[in-house]
Amino acid sequence: MPGSLASLPSIPLASAPTPVEELTRLRAALGGGPRLLVKRDDAIGFAFGGNKVRKIRYVAADALARGADTLLTSGGVQSNHARVTAAAAAKLGLHCILVVNGAPPDRPTANALLHRLLGAEMRYVNAREDRAPAMDAAAAALQRIGRRPYVIPIGASTPLGASAFVHAVTELIEQIDPPDVIVHATSSGGTQAGLIAGCALAGLETRVLGISADDPAADLQRTIRDILSGVAPLLGFEPDRFDGLDVQVDDSFVGGGYGVSTTESRAAIELCARTEALFIDPTYTAKAMAGLIAHVRRGTFEPGETVLFWHTGGQVGLFA
Repeated sequence: MPGSLASLPSIPLASAPTPVEELTRLRAALGGGPRLLVKRDDAIGFAFGGNKVRKIRYVAADALARGADTLLTSGGVQSNHARVTAAAAAKLGLHCILVVNGAPPDRPTANALLHRLLGAEMRYVNAREDRAPAMDAAAAALQRIGRRPYVIPIGASTPLGASAFVHAVTELIEQIDPPDVIVHATSSGGTQAGLIAGCALAGLETRVLGISADDPAADLQRTIRDILSGVAPLLGFEPDRFDGLDVQVDDSFVGGGYGVSTTESRAAIELCARTEALFIDPTYTAKAMAGLIAHVRRGTFEPGETVLFWHTGGQVGLFA
């Protein structure tokens, strides 16, 4: 790994490494197939864990370095990223503004409850496309009164946030032999960009398969390639360092769209709980696991391969 990765400032919010566990009972329930493992980022202790904690360690450190007094981000009413951003702000003594699309819940549950418990200032907009303009307007208003807002794009899926998963690949290969395939939920693209870059820099032949939670594959692939072009200079490479790498996205498990569960994702939630006591969430990881299960049953993976499911968290969503 490049030495420049170690030089990127980060905040020690999460203990490492997260566990890697064998999914023997799930494999048996699927009738065999490849060896199945899970990387348990859901087990991160800070703010109920998940992949967003890895990203915020780098992004919040940058905010502090720039003298920010407010973290400002957006998401849905039940956003995991918003929850982790609000938690980081509380931990660091910063103000937090969350711009979320949807109606204010009469009785907040799950992440919506945690946002309020963490003291975040909530701003509600009607639709997803309204979030970015509302964030920009809020940041401008704060700047006019002398505040120092730091705007974090959706999912913290910036090159800096994605770099956290370059480091995560280093963590993984210190734990186990490289898997043949990594399967994970992909949405804003930062996690997948970091995993792809990390595997490339480590010289691994591991395939990174993102199962889309919402957007079409072609859109996500463009987003991921854009993030990769920004990751490269952060790590001391030319912007084209990751050009030509395979970006695999499967969008056949999206169903009715973001946050809308499917028959397959509901079945995946129950199967993981009953075979492995592993909790996955309706919005992201259940769709990713539904994809993994379908690929195993179709024989997409070779029996001798090792397939690792990167659990990106979000289990708080089970209580929405």
